[in-house]
Amino acid sequence: MGDLPEETQVFTGTVTVLGDWGLHARPAASLARTSQGFTAEVRLNAGDRSADAKSILDILNLAAGSRTELMLTCRGADAHEAGDAISRLFASGFKADVP
Repeated sequence: MGDLPEETQVFTGTVTVLGDWGLHARPAASLARTSQGFTAEVRLNAGDRSADAKSILDILNLAAGSRTELMLTCRGADAHEAGDAISRLFASGFKADVP
């Protein structure tokens, strides 16, 4: 079996919210800005809650506190690049936007 066509590439991984304040407005804005730089659909899931990672309000509605593990799923032509960039952003604790 061959690889999926480029437009249907999928990245999945788990990211952890670091920092004492959880995924509040400033990191949510950074996450949305980073996600918007990719054409891939980017979603975060926390249990039965799901968020479009390109929407600050969706991200904030996850109410993800410190040490919350989130499932990251990216679908699209640049899914792997998006997943890698967002994973690095979480790993940095949102201390700086990671290119």
